[in-house]
Amino acid sequence: MDAALELRIHGLMVQARVLEDQLIAMVHGGDGYFWIGGPGEEAFNVPLGLLVQKGEGPSFDYLHFSYRSSATLLAMGAAPIDTLRQMRATATDPYTGGRNFANHYARREWNVLPVTSAVAVQYSQSIGTAHVQKREGGTGITIVNGGDAGAAEGDFATCLVWSSRPGAELPILILVMNNHWGISTESRTQWPMTDISSRAGAFGIRHARIDGNDVAASWAAIESAMDYVRHERRPFCLQADVSRLHGHSSSTGGALVDERDCLKEFEAKLITEGKLSREDAAAIWEKHRAALRADLEIVRGEPLPDPATIHDYTFWGRKEQGT
Repeated sequence: MDAALELRIHGLMVQARVLEDQLIAMVHGGDGYFWIGGPGEEAFNVPLGLLVQKGEGPSFDYLHFSYRSSATLLAMGAAPIDTLRQMRATATDPYTGGRNFANHYARREWNVLPVTSAVAVQYSQSIGTAHVQKREGGTGITIVNGGDAGAAEGDFATCLVWSSRPGAELPILILVMNNHWGISTESRTQWPMTDISSRAGAFGIRHARIDGNDVAASWAAIESAMDYVRHERRPFCLQADVSRLHGHSSSTGGALVDERDCLKEFEAKLITEGKLSREDAAAIWEKHRAALRADLEIVRGEPLPDPATIHDYTFWGRKEQGT
């Protein structure tokens, strides 16, 4: 990886971390209702966002994300202020109009399918978009991610079964973000193996496990897996071992916990290698903090949804029909 790319990734990782810190502070300060996010996954999620083939329709990548994917959306070009809008549940929230939790994204022009709170259902949903891409051809692929606890759900097994049927294999990149926790349950008490992606081997699916706290390893693994799925039109299962730095959600307080911090490690590496000075690193952090503080003041002045719109968008066409 060249220095320019590393510095770009570092800047996006800082922006993503500052955004999550701001969301947690909003809950504690009464500017939000519930937080669940992905601090600790930036070393994997930022490269993923930069490598996505972004656009609308089957020629581009379909994205079935979890609620820990904020860093990926930022890397794709999403505005941080829009995540603040969703946290505060304002009418200006472009993803759900103030109707869902923070980090529950949906963006049609980027093929970002609606994030749901139901654990792991995205693994089943991804089969549908991959079928379309199998039929249409091209190099667009379906990307789906979830956690180690979600991989214990039947939806994950369903994805393995339907993506690997002989002669009907699907172009899906199946991601398992293993932070070793399922809410308050330790993964080691639930799984007899450390590499959950190895389950894919029984279905003839290529798989790999990487250190998701390592930026270079993440970039290389994602790029290689995407290349395989794009051109072979077959599934690939990739596990990234990552950290969970602020607990499961605001229901557990959102306090910082003692785990590996991929951002601290990457920033220290860049400083040691002379690619980034401590002064410049501090300036990057402050730039993003100041920008988020200014964004929050804007969002605080924006309207909440009109109660009269509560039934809008409940069913396709309902608002247009005025019923």
